[in-house]
Formats: sequence, C-alpha cells, structure tokens
Amino acid sequence: MCGRFALFASAEELERHFQVPLPFAVTPRYNIAPSQPVLALATSTDAPEPVWIHFRWGLVPRWAKDPASGNQMINARCESLHEKLAFRSAFRHRRCILPMSGFYEWAKVGAKRQPYFVKPATDSVMGVAGLWEPWQSPDGAALTTCTIITTGANATVRPLHPRMVVVLDPATYALWLDPSTPVEALKTLLRPAPETLLTAYPVGTRVNNPTHDAPLLIEPLSPELTLFEGG
Repeated sequence: MCGRFALFASAEELERHFQVPLPFAVTPRYNIAPSQPVLALATSTDAPEPVWIHFRWGLVPRWAKDPASGNQMINARCESLHEKLAFRSAFRHRRCILPMSGFYEWAKVGAKRQPYFVKPATDSVMGVAGLWEPWQSPDGAALTTCTIITTGANATVRPLHPRMVVVLDPATYALWLDPSTPVEALKTLLRPAPETLLTAYPVGTRVNNPTHDAPLLIEPLSPELTLFEGG
C-alpha cells in the first residue's frame, strides 16, 4: 500500500527525467496524502500524447454515485487491474505516471509504528504507474481522479510492508503511456522494483499528520532505529 509520498524534484529535473516539457511551476511537497491534488503525466485513448496534469488522489469510477468512494481506491493491486470493474477500463484506456521523490511506509517497532522514507538510491525522482478516471456528478460537477498501482514488495520494502508501488523503468514509460499497448504487454511492466533501485531509512513521526509538510519530514533518524539495511 502507498498512503503518503513526496515530490520535491524541480521542474528542470522532472523535464529531464520524463522528457516532457512542464508548462507550469511545481511546489515542493513532502507529505502528499489521499484526496489531495497530485501531479501526473497522463494519456488516454482520446489523447495519446503525454501531458502533465493534476488529479485528485483516490480514483472515483465513472459509475460511482458518491465521489467519497475514491477514498477507498487510492491504490490498485496490479494482479486484478484487468478484471476489477473499478479499474479495468482505466487500465486499458487511461494510464498515467506519477513522479515521486519517495514514499512513506510504516513498520511495527514494538507497540508503535515507525515511519520510513523510501527513495531512489541514485536519482532525484522515479515514475510510478497509475490509472486515472473522469467523473461527473448528477448536477454536472466534474472531477478527475487517479490511483497508484501496487505490486509485491522487493527486499528493500518487504520488512515494512508486503506491497509497494510499481516503479516503472524509464525505458518503459512510453510503452506504459501508449494507449495502443496490449494488456498482456502492460502486465509485464507491473513488477517489484530491482533490489538496488531503492533505499529506505527511518524518519520522524510528524509525517503521520498530513497537515505537516516540510523538508524535515524526510530527515533520517538515528541509525539505531533502522530495522534493516535498505537498498
């Protein structure tokens, strides 16, 4: 599961990594939570060229009566995307990539839950697989939402949680975003990140409160609190 992440890469770093011009400024964010706006690079069957856009995090299916249903769909398991009603249409026709500087996971330390920050070992940003969906209320109000795809955890994340976000290989970004890519080819991209791609370290509990948003949230705690050697 991914319930919190950060994006503090600069616009120049995002453009260099994803090779798509960013037409607006970006503000560093260190504690992005469900229901908040998130930046993504998106395509659809009707608009095959990648564009930067902001979605609300938590996918609301087109057939949903209440947008609050998105609160239960911040993540989508890769194993069932092609068959689950809430995701199968978006999986075929509306995919996106969410840039992340890192994400948070919580491990049990005695009776407490210790937050960890999981980030690329060598790069400033990574691209995470997602789906998006437009929704319209009966009174005509429009909402565009997204979900983050998860898979089984790799060795870095497994001590914290059995699942992790799908970190795409940059060489596969175009394949993932191409609306014509067959479903079977898409499935091959949804796998755990290589063991050496990520590193993880414990951070303070201020991240538990989504109103906190500052660089100090990603500052590492004392090494004595580390449960494992990530990376």
